[in-house]
Amino acid sequence: MTAVRFAREHGLLVSVRGGGHNAGGLGVWDDALLIDLSQMRGVSVDPIGKIARVEGGCVWGDVDHATHAFGLATPSGILSTTGVGGLTLGGGIGYLARRCGLTVDNLLAADVVLADGSFVTASSDSYPDLFWALRGGGGNFGVVTSFLLRCHEVSTVVAGPVLYDIADTGDVMRWYREVQPGLPNEVNGWFGLLTVPPAAPFPKELWLRKACGIVWCYTGPLDRADQALAPLRGFGSPLLDGVAVMPYPMLQCAFDALYPPGLQWYWRADFFREITDPAITIHEEFSDLLPTRSRRCTCTR
Repeated sequence: MTAVRFAREHGLLVSVRGGGHNAGGLGVWDDALLIDLSQMRGVSVDPIGKIARVEGGCVWGDVDHATHAFGLATPSGILSTTGVGGLTLGGGIGYLARRCGLTVDNLLAADVVLADGSFVTASSDSYPDLFWALRGGGGNFGVVTSFLLRCHEVSTVVAGPVLYDIADTGDVMRWYREVQPGLPNEVNGWFGLLTVPPAAPFPKELWLRKACGIVWCYTGPLDRADQALAPLRGFGSPLLDGVAVMPYPMLQCAFDALYPPGLQWYWRADFFREITDPAITIHEEFSDLLPTRSRRCTCTR
């Protein structure tokens, strides 16, 4: 509140850093006063009500650490180092999306410092227009200092990557397009093109090899996992089948090392009702351009 008021008094532009994740480009601005929330890392969990209050500087690893102790999780992204603020206010697509929706679908309330320096709590009952705006209205409506998020019973999952040769990109995408809609909502998978990183847990014979793959995640009862995943385990000739039983936070941090701090990203996204043949062709063409370094191009979840 003091920082916002200072900026108003001195005619300064304001930008806000939460956990350090805003691929839409709203997190920084030249010659602006940067309000850095990164030391606001508190998370409190109500295991009975299945809600978590998360401060604005948290990353998802902070949230997973707190909620997993109670067998709970809230939808987030695919890295534990992603900032809660940037992902939540940007939508939030991740492993739980088919079962639980986007992160922003699970936002129950937000504490916000407005442009005049005043403090409000926005929810469906209080400041509903602001609450609507925070859940997809664009950005820069205020500084969100904490989020109230709905949690779900997710603890142990059956998950991991299945990699195929890059030449199989078209076949894998066409199969993925057909199989995904018929899967139970407890099964989520995102497709990507990548160069296999030269590091564990990937086997040495695959290091720096171009590949396509799907990272699957099943969050239902473990005694039904084999049945739910059966349609996925028999397709093609995988280079690697990394699907295994693991705690949900282990999946969340599995790819953290591939995205070290300091990388500069700008992402855009949209919603599509289907993966068209022309889209598959574009991905096949892109696969030829993959560099011999680690890079992921996510197609869909």
